[in-house]
Amino acid sequence: MEIGESSESPEGKKKSKSKTPRKPKDSVLKQKSPAEFFADNKNIAGFDNPGKCLYTTVRELVENALDSAESISKLPIVEITIEEIVRSKFNSMIGLAEHERVDEELYDDFESAKAREKRLAKEARIQEIQAKNANLGKKVKEPVASKAMKGRGETSYYRVTCKDNGKGMPHDDIPNMFGRVLSGTKYGLKQTRGKFGLGAKMALIWSKMSTGLPIEITSSMKGQNYTSFCRLDIDIHRNIPHIHVHEKQDKKERWHGAEIQIVIEGNWTTYRSKILHYMRQMAVITPYAEFLFRFLSDAPDKNVTVKFARRTDIMPPVPLETKYHPSAVDLLLIKRLIAETSKQNLLQFLQHEFVNISKSHAERLIGEMGPDFSHKMLVKSLTSQQIVRIHQLFRQAKFDDPSGDCLSPAGEYNLRLGIIKELHPDMVATYSGSAQVFEGHPFLVEAGVSVGGKDVKQGVNIFRFANRIPLLFEQGADVVTRTALKRINWNSYKINQAQDKIGVFVSIVSTKIPFKGTGKEYIGDDISEIAAAVKTSIQQCCTQLKSKILKRIQAREQQERKRNLSKFVIWLNGIFLMLQVPYMTF
Repeated sequence: MEIGESSESPEGKKKSKSKTPRKPKDSVLKQKSPAEFFADNKNIAGFDNPGKCLYTTVRELVENALDSAESISKLPIVEITIEEIVRSKFNSMIGLAEHERVDEELYDDFESAKAREKRLAKEARIQEIQAKNANLGKKVKEPVASKAMKGRGETSYYRVTCKDNGKGMPHDDIPNMFGRVLSGTKYGLKQTRGKFGLGAKMALIWSKMSTGLPIEITSSMKGQNYTSFCRLDIDIHRNIPHIHVHEKQDKKERWHGAEIQIVIEGNWTTYRSKILHYMRQMAVITPYAEFLFRFLSDAPDKNVTVKFARRTDIMPPVPLETKYHPSAVDLLLIKRLIAETSKQNLLQFLQHEFVNISKSHAERLIGEMGPDFSHKMLVKSLTSQQIVRIHQLFRQAKFDDPSGDCLSPAGEYNLRLGIIKELHPDMVATYSGSAQVFEGHPFLVEAGVSVGGKDVKQGVNIFRFANRIPLLFEQGADVVTRTALKRINWNSYKINQAQDKIGVFVSIVSTKIPFKGTGKEYIGDDISEIAAAVKTSIQQCCTQLKSKILKRIQAREQQERKRNLSKFVIWLNGIFLMLQVPYMTF
């Protein structure tokens, strides 16, 4: 090689060329519809896995049914049915012909000859050891059944049907109520079970993802001479309903309400106890409702039928829509209220669009805003800077707390009745606190504490409710659990935390429940006002129980004293008779 010649090989040149940084491609701005977002992130709405999806679908349909009946002050009757659909039946539903496996090794549940030989040898060794132990008289453990391998293809399908006696749905609104995410009737400032406009829409999205089958809705309203029927699915990318059938049918019976039917992938085996536990807790918090739950299968021994009978005709009042508290609004909300208000001037706007602002108070607020503001200035003419000034004053000024008149708690009577109906405790105490406030929103805490009962484990058993919804998941981080286990000294109330069967029931109602996530799983322990109210409510119940327990202890001690006194009297009489015998003989 001559000096001055390049020492790089062709491969080296190629390698160095590849190190040259490439120009980044121009990024393309993309958008996702709300339906597409929740389809990609279904776990944040409580659709984590097939079993949880089945549970959440049941829960959303039941709560919608209760809301519908309660909105017209009708005692709810809710029928929920889960029908197991075997694969062959599902394939026939979608028009798919049965197909036998050709290449077994392609499947997750394939077991090679070597693996099968190894498994059988292991089972034989276990049986041999068990036989030796049996001959020696040792205790033999029951053989554990080998778990069959279940591939990803081994799915289970279920048809979930929910029927209620509520107000039904307007014919023209049905497609958007089920086929458009983030559209609904629960967006006002009001105590509601639902809040995010998901519910049955998420169940439809999951149905589209797992089975591809549409949802079927039958609805009838009071006074209508027809029944609405709609079969639809959802266009995920455009967030609009895809309607298959939408028609008016002859009304064959005098029924009003809705019947929803949907086919989804699920797992009944792993979530059976959760679903039944949810229905039982719902019967506790709504004893004025009648529930009929059925699970149907081709195997008769797997069928389940549970009826939760109504125990009272007294319903809580219908929650009222309220106005915003000045301390709970932000700039965007103030601008929206200004755009939507029918009031002309600033004085009327402050007085009528917010709670706890009287005319005299509104006048004082306007005087404090500065010379650029006046009572008669047009509210629509407010500049962005002036709106910021109003917002700043709202954050700094003092306002009375909102009342709890808009709230609809279950009530002590219903809570006590529900506890007695489902748990049959030896004693129970309930307490309903007065309305309090956090971040400008009113809230109210009700509590019940029971001792003894059937199907209750030893220790503290916690039942949580929010806006009359049972909360079954994420219990460890919930404010009720932490309060009951860490902040209550049970011994001071003559209750043994380890040995007694203690039931703690806490129901929180508010126009804004601070759930952690859209799945409505639990209420965090980081809001001091709620934590303090929960602790006070449980303590009030414990104080009532303490007086009952002390009376029982006193009665038991008095009974024991009477028994001992009777024994002593009998003993004295015996001594007296013994002393009298010689004298009488003499």
